[in-house]
Amino acid sequence: MERTRAGAAVFLMLILGHLGNALEVPLDPKVLEELAQPPTITQQSPKDYIIDPRENIVIHCEAKGKPHPSFSWTRNGTHFDIDQDPKVTMRPRSGTLVVDISGEKAETYEGIYQCTARNKHGAAVSNNIIIRQSRSPLWSKERNEPIRVQEGEALVLHCRPPAGLPPPIIFWMDVNFQRLPQSSRVFQALNGDLYFSNVLTEDSRNDYICYARFPHTQTIQQKQPITLLVLNLDAFNETVAALFNETDFFSDGSAEERKPTFLIPSGSSSSKMVLRGQVLELECVTEGLPTPEVSWSKLSGEFPDKRTSIVTFQKILRIVNVSDADAGEYRCTAHNRLASIHHTIRVTVKAAPYWITTPRNLVLAPREKGQIICRASGTPKPTINWAMNGIPIENSPEDSNRKVEGDTIIFEEVQTGSSAVYQCNASNEYGYLLSNAFVNVLSETPRVLTPANQVYQVIRNNHALLDCSSFGSPIPKITWFKDSQSSTLEGDPYLLHENGTLEIYVAQALNSGKYICVARNTLGIAENHVYLEVKEPTRILKQPKYKVAQRNRNVVFECKVKHDPTLIPIMIWLKDNGELPDDERFLVDSDSLTITDVTENDAGTYTCIMNTTLDHDSASAELTVVEAAPTPAVIYEQPDPPTDLELTDMKPRSVQLTWIPGEEHNSPIHKFVIQYTDSLHDHGHWHNLTHVPGSKTTAHLELSPYVHYSFRVLALNAVGLSDPSNPSHMYKTNPAAPDENPSGVKGFGTEHDNLMILWKPMSGLQANGPGLQYKVMWRQKDVDKNWTSVTVANVSKFMVSGTPTFTPYEVKVQAINNNGIGPDPAVVTGHSGEDLPVQAPDSVQVLVLNSTLAEVHWEPVPPKTVRGHLKGYKVYYWLERSLHKHNSHRVEQQLLTFSGNKSHGMLPGLQPYSLYLFNVRVFNGKGEGPASSNLQFETPEGVPGRPSFLRITNSNLNNLTLEWGPPNDRNGHLTGYILKYQQVNNSNELGPMEELALPANKTSVTLPNLKYSTRYKFYFNAKTGQGAGPAITEEAVTIMDEAMPSRQADIATQGWFIGLMCAIALLILVLLIICFIKRNKGGKYPVKEKEDAHTDPEFQPMKEDDCTFGEYSDTEDHKPLKGSRTPSNGTVHRDSSDDSLVDYGGGDGQFNEDGSFIGQYSGKSSIRETAEAPSPVNTTAMNSFV
Repeated sequence: MERTRAGAAVFLMLILGHLGNALEVPLDPKVLEELAQPPTITQQSPKDYIIDPRENIVIHCEAKGKPHPSFSWTRNGTHFDIDQDPKVTMRPRSGTLVVDISGEKAETYEGIYQCTARNKHGAAVSNNIIIRQSRSPLWSKERNEPIRVQEGEALVLHCRPPAGLPPPIIFWMDVNFQRLPQSSRVFQALNGDLYFSNVLTEDSRNDYICYARFPHTQTIQQKQPITLLVLNLDAFNETVAALFNETDFFSDGSAEERKPTFLIPSGSSSSKMVLRGQVLELECVTEGLPTPEVSWSKLSGEFPDKRTSIVTFQKILRIVNVSDADAGEYRCTAHNRLASIHHTIRVTVKAAPYWITTPRNLVLAPREKGQIICRASGTPKPTINWAMNGIPIENSPEDSNRKVEGDTIIFEEVQTGSSAVYQCNASNEYGYLLSNAFVNVLSETPRVLTPANQVYQVIRNNHALLDCSSFGSPIPKITWFKDSQSSTLEGDPYLLHENGTLEIYVAQALNSGKYICVARNTLGIAENHVYLEVKEPTRILKQPKYKVAQRNRNVVFECKVKHDPTLIPIMIWLKDNGELPDDERFLVDSDSLTITDVTENDAGTYTCIMNTTLDHDSASAELTVVEAAPTPAVIYEQPDPPTDLELTDMKPRSVQLTWIPGEEHNSPIHKFVIQYTDSLHDHGHWHNLTHVPGSKTTAHLELSPYVHYSFRVLALNAVGLSDPSNPSHMYKTNPAAPDENPSGVKGFGTEHDNLMILWKPMSGLQANGPGLQYKVMWRQKDVDKNWTSVTVANVSKFMVSGTPTFTPYEVKVQAINNNGIGPDPAVVTGHSGEDLPVQAPDSVQVLVLNSTLAEVHWEPVPPKTVRGHLKGYKVYYWLERSLHKHNSHRVEQQLLTFSGNKSHGMLPGLQPYSLYLFNVRVFNGKGEGPASSNLQFETPEGVPGRPSFLRITNSNLNNLTLEWGPPNDRNGHLTGYILKYQQVNNSNELGPMEELALPANKTSVTLPNLKYSTRYKFYFNAKTGQGAGPAITEEAVTIMDEAMPSRQADIATQGWFIGLMCAIALLILVLLIICFIKRNKGGKYPVKEKEDAHTDPEFQPMKEDDCTFGEYSDTEDHKPLKGSRTPSNGTVHRDSSDDSLVDYGGGDGQFNEDGSFIGQYSGKSSIRETAEAPSPVNTTAMNSFV
């Protein structure tokens, strides 16, 4: 067991990191094989070792070390020469002794043994092992005379077993080995005796036998049987009456009643001492008639929960694992109907030594510092004694680098070769503790113990822990790098633990990749590569839903899942948290569960679970099976409200509520919802308290103090919630001390010398009683031991004045009411108010990267000078002037902000060829600190801006003149201009590009030999030594040849041309007049004979050759259009004119202002035939239209 704990401790330290300068030796066997190590005891026999005289004696002593240690023993303080005793052998590569006791008495080898394990680096010693032989002596022969006692008297049957080692276990049985019945009247005391508070006639028997079982040898010894005769008083009186002539010796046939009397312990008080960690047993043995009842109490407090039991019919109070708090006065009370008596037992708790700080092995590099602490407590306080390699330290060789100070040995600048094992002995009168701890001085290059190329997989948004277990002396420093980046991983989102583990608190996909762990000390360097894969979480996108299914129908539960494609998913379905029935009716698909031919047994809760190797997700739904719907179909409705609410089992903090369910209306009740209202604090508002399954009609309700409760119940089925039931009778709970404290406690400063403590006020329901107040407590963290407090009411904040600037404080707020105080509140850390930082950043430097970008570096300010929460750094910078004489304007100051963990930042968007000034300031929540000294830097040349203008002047037949202005932003010395131009034709197509280089001192140029009446596009830009800047564009047209306008004018003045134009205009006018007249005549247009054949009833288009239309009629009330004629018989046939023009035209007919139709139309799906005569319309004139 000790070995397991030691291994666990070393593993825990490797995980959690190093403490101080202590270096843990790793458990890796490959490393252990190479490291020198002083001896360590790994197994030993117990301090008090009771042996069985029938078996060989085995005294264990095992140790490890490098080189493997040798072993020696002492017996009763002197060297035990094993070679001189042929009965004693030592196991190979071990210190364990085996004593062959065949032909010898085991008691010959009783004594005190101690083992020493030694190698060249030191010596470790075991505990003092006391060897004693177990003993189970026989009972002395005796003859027990029958015991005669009158009925009602008290009696003790003594056992008095022989003394054994260890002491025997006592029990009483009869001759048939059946335990004798015991009760509050007849019971066995701790000393083994059998006590009778009063005897009855049925107690008479001749086989009261006491047995003693010796556990070590598993033997049982038996006392001679005891005969008990109980005399009945009635029979005794009859005998006396016959002898004394009808005079009763006892006037009453029953025994005389007696007040209780203590048999163990005697008197009114006693005392008892118990050791810490052992079992305390207090006993009260009484006699009396009637049988006294016994009870226990503690005068100085309460019994410890979970460690206290009262056994043996209330006669024995037992407390296990005794602590110092169990000391005090305990009272035993015995009473019957005649009287009550008390006995007080004063318990004192002493303690054998126990560890506060166990000495731990220390691995140091040469010239390092360290300490071994051996801290123990006990009552009385233990004495600490040190030894080195088994020799008292005062007798060991002196070492100027070692100093003993009580329970601590301090090492300064240890030297190579000073390895040793130190023993700490803590002892008092009740026992001792012995522990070995070695100092191992090593010089080791770093090595990484984490396996190489290990792959860590984690789900997105979860923690990622990348291990880098290392070993070396001195302790290696761990740094991490990612992929091919040269910067170390520190700051958000990375956290480096002391043991080298790199933590990513919230892993994202971008955190995937290769990570390099580097371990470095003064002797060398080692590195290891691990890989992190961040996977997408498993999520159920479509959850199964609640189903109500008719018997013999099919049900499908859907469960559609999204998961990382690189993980292998496993879908599992459960029914009522167990496996699905082994039934072929249950069909599991990749994203669904189908149940065919459902039965009543299929009802229940079905859960879909999607597992991957990294995570899982689950969802549940309930299936309710109902009978097949009759004809007509069953109507499902919400249930009726529950009735007859009744409160029972009313207790201070709970009550039982019962009700009768209402009608379900063909849909089973899924659950009942219990609500309450508090007429004292929140009258009229109902709140959900709890809910129970629909199969229950009772609910155990946990209540709060100081509330006037009324309850109501609602039923829920698949249709919905019922109306609420009528409220129950009011139940008022009594006030009590608060069960909770205010939440939202925080501390912060509003000024540099105060601390504001805020909390969320508690509601009346939370107060548990009247008189709610708040006890506000605060103290300066790591400075003050005692709390300063103030009690306030009806507020939710308190101001502490006169605090130091930005100092951590611990604050807590406790609720108090008239009935007491709340639980111990949680401690929250806050800070007093901030003040402006007092120091500017040092070592400010600038690195110009290019003409528009510079990088600023600074040294972070000391944290104490920030005087607040470090928010970051601000870089103020501005353009002082341009380095070019033509650009001397000053730009407004600009500001960039960087986080507090940064010590550098980029200044983008700078003006090339300019002089800049800048400074750096730190800022906190209060504001900015002083600025660093203004520094300046110059940006190099860049490309220039666009020329300020480009104008086209003096446009001639074959040349153009261009004028321009230099760029406003020259960004350096101009070295010239570049002019490009090309032709643009009437279809906007571009011709070949021409290019012309111009000197920087020119502001105009004339381009000769251009084409007349041609559009040109020009591109013009300036250039510096860094290259050409953006271009400005312009377009221009050369003027036309003077001969072309004259030729155009000659055509326009020719007589034949003028006559032709006049004739065309007159012809168009005549045609328009004729069409207008013919249109206004109205009536039915004739339809061609071929149209009467209905070759295409769906569509009758206007003919291209004669411009005729299909038949159509009036659009509204079948009246002829204005100016039209009726047929020769003077009637209009309705059956041939029901179709309107809008019908033929699909509802989109159009008319001129005079009502004439001007749009092309198509016929309906069926066109009626007409028998009326064609209208006498001039078709020739009609054909001329268009």
